[in-house]
Amino acid sequence: MASPQSVLLIGGSGFMGRPIARALLEAGHHVTILSRGRREAVAGVTVLTADRNDGASLAAALENRRFDLTVDFLAFDAADLERLLLVPYAALGRYFLISTGQVYLVTEDAEPPFVEEQAERPVRAEPHAGTRDHANWTYGLGKRRAEKTLLALRGTHGVRGVALRLPIVQGEGDGSLRLWAYLERMLDGGPIVLPDGGQRLTRFLYAGDLATTLAHLAEAPAPRSAAYNLAQPDVLPLREFLARVARAAGLEPRFVDASWDDCRAAGLDESFSPYAGRWTSVLDPSRAAAEWGFLGTRVDDYLPGLVRWTLEHRPKESDLGYAQRPRELELAARLAGAAL
Repeated sequence: MASPQSVLLIGGSGFMGRPIARALLEAGHHVTILSRGRREAVAGVTVLTADRNDGASLAAALENRRFDLTVDFLAFDAADLERLLLVPYAALGRYFLISTGQVYLVTEDAEPPFVEEQAERPVRAEPHAGTRDHANWTYGLGKRRAEKTLLALRGTHGVRGVALRLPIVQGEGDGSLRLWAYLERMLDGGPIVLPDGGQRLTRFLYAGDLATTLAHLAEAPAPRSAAYNLAQPDVLPLREFLARVARAAGLEPRFVDASWDDCRAAGLDESFSPYAGRWTSVLDPSRAAAEWGFLGTRVDDYLPGLVRWTLEHRPKESDLGYAQRPRELELAARLAGAAL
């Protein structure tokens, strides 16, 4: 093993950060988490408390500290990155920005599976303010600006920074409740409406793969490129992915095909089927595979355990889109009747 590294995780106490902390600790590295201190940290890490949006708070926590590697989950726009790098006498070492596949979804004419160069396409028109599309567009555009700031700093100030672009991440303890949204529908026994017949392609990432990747990068030479996609090997239509979820849960759901026009006419927005909407990115991880051997875990290797864990730790609340379940059931009944 290489010599132990001092690693800073910014915002690393969630369901993605906790496996990373454990993997780094198991590899013998020293791990520090900087957060607002609202969650219990992994045993063995050092905890720093600060408000990422407050430069003075960041400075109080990080000034005169030195790290070999920093992993940043909380850079949502250029100002976040600039504020961090202005902390005096703080050495962050190699810097990994945790970014998103939505940097592709805010561009014009990008076609999945997305490769890294497609993030440079022109930005598409801004959606109407106050809509779900606008919130997603704003998030993707902010991450794109943060990446561009990082790229500029690589060129002008020699910052050793890399953006890791992630699709939807699957993992134990995921607070988004997206997987639970489908499992809860399967468990209630009613039919499940699949927009576009469930043909939309999905390609996720298992949280454990992000952990092993960062543990590897902590010891490996710095990657050559400025941005990398990470994703599982499998590209599956949503219908097939949900069929595998059902098999893992021992359930036999009934799927009802619908168009998005049918869904919208029934008063359903994209949150009722969180993997079926336009803001689900499908990434091509070939660059990471070619340059440093990245290989994600296949669906059939992580999904059964993840489904079992989710059923054993059932959330106390529903996904927000489950509030639309009565309208979904009405649509399913109407479509089934029309098919007779």
